[in-house]
Amino acid sequence: MRPVSDSIKTEEHEGSGHPADHAAFAQVARGYYTPIVVLFTATLIISNICATKGVEFLGDKSVSLGPLQILPIATDGAFFLFPLAYILGDVLSEVYGFRATRRAVYYGFAALLLTVACFAIAIRLPAAGFYENQEAFRTVIGTTPRLVVAGLAGYFVGQLLNSATLVLIKERTKEKYLWARLIGSTVIGEFADTLIFCSIAAAAIGIDSWEQFVNYVIIGFLWKTLCEIVVMPITYRVIGFLKRHEPSYS
Repeated sequence: MRPVSDSIKTEEHEGSGHPADHAAFAQVARGYYTPIVVLFTATLIISNICATKGVEFLGDKSVSLGPLQILPIATDGAFFLFPLAYILGDVLSEVYGFRATRRAVYYGFAALLLTVACFAIAIRLPAAGFYENQEAFRTVIGTTPRLVVAGLAGYFVGQLLNSATLVLIKERTKEKYLWARLIGSTVIGEFADTLIFCSIAAAAIGIDSWEQFVNYVIIGFLWKTLCEIVVMPITYRVIGFLKRHEPSYS
């Protein structure tokens, strides 16, 4: 006769549909959605950290056109990363649709909140006697509430508008005119993101004049849109690859 404990284990395995000699594990979803979301989220986190640094090019020049300050060019330290986030957002929207992209945006939003919370805790932890970089640490990763709100609001609204615009255009054009979807969605999403972020965070990143504000918004918007156009051949290839290799794409 088998021990009672063995009978219970056998019944439990039989009831769960797993062989008695194997441990039970959930299946990992296959496909490219997960790695793209991971890269998308990582890019957003890094971008929002780098964006706390104000950057100025050609600072020794001064050229203006009405309220628009042409030179020097004022932007933030994430100017080279934000375009990548929107390119990945375009890929998600084009291949997986608005619902899947919205879910990725929510993941990114939660990850950004977690990042901010962890930074705040780390800053407030008592520094060891041998640690001499507490103030530098606070300066680099410490964020003011204004910057947190600006980054989260700009990201959330911009990414959702970017995705919704692309999907709406695709509903009309189907598989044609991908370039129009990519550029059109970027124009809407990037402009909203840049305008919202700068409107809230201008003072915190050192923008203290109307000319600098207009310059930051317009130059940032034009730069990000230009990046979208320049890397469009790569975006085309990535989207084409995913459409061919995702079995559920239809």
